[in-house]
Amino acid sequence: MSAPARHDGPTGHEPRAVQKALALLEAVAQLGPGATAKSIAAQTGIAPATAYRLLNLLVADGYLVRIEDLSGFALGRRTRELAGTPEPPADRHRVLDELRTRLRFGIHLAAFTGHRIRLIDKDPDHELGGEHLLTTHPHASAIGKLLLAGHPELTTPALRRVTAFTITSPSALAAELHRVTRARFATEVDECRVGRSAIAVPVQTPDGTVTGALAAIGKTGRLAVHDPDLIDLLRTSAARL
Repeated sequence: MSAPARHDGPTGHEPRAVQKALALLEAVAQLGPGATAKSIAAQTGIAPATAYRLLNLLVADGYLVRIEDLSGFALGRRTRELAGTPEPPADRHRVLDELRTRLRFGIHLAAFTGHRIRLIDKDPDHELGGEHLLTTHPHASAIGKLLLAGHPELTTPALRRVTAFTITSPSALAAELHRVTRARFATEVDECRVGRSAIAVPVQTPDGTVTGALAAIGKTGRLAVHDPDLIDLLRTSAARL
């Protein structure tokens, strides 16, 4: 009689996948923030490929987050909620300083005050050119698209072409804002300034009201606007804010 086939990955009919996921969470709690996938796999005895696949699933669902240089893990918001552990208050400057030391891009914090964009913490090591355009023509920037996604009535009928890549069609902008609402982040590539790209994630109150945006801004070609690890890191930092 042949031995049953071994299945390392999760399937809909494999309850052991749940046990492995729980074991991974316990290992991260024991090893502490910054635990690597390799150390977590060794701690649990789970095959590295399976551990890494499950870790990515747990990150996607909010039970774990990536930290430091994106190679380590820590317990996420949903795990803390299950444990009844509140998120400790974080100092804004500390959160931004930590993020700026991990990334080579400019990190900027904006507030939406009176339906206007106000940059309240600009990265001192990355000059933000074209700030006036960013605040006065929100359809051309990632930060502005987050504002317009929540307040489409602010969209003006005549959309200025800031660069050759700026969205100026009302229907195209409406589709873009729908994507922003669905994805919960916004991007720009050469739209506000040629050679510059950005990712912006919302900063929210506990009831879900968007009060601002946290953005990574860098050179086009270097900043990958759909990098899932970068987006997740920005979201984690925004949640701490």
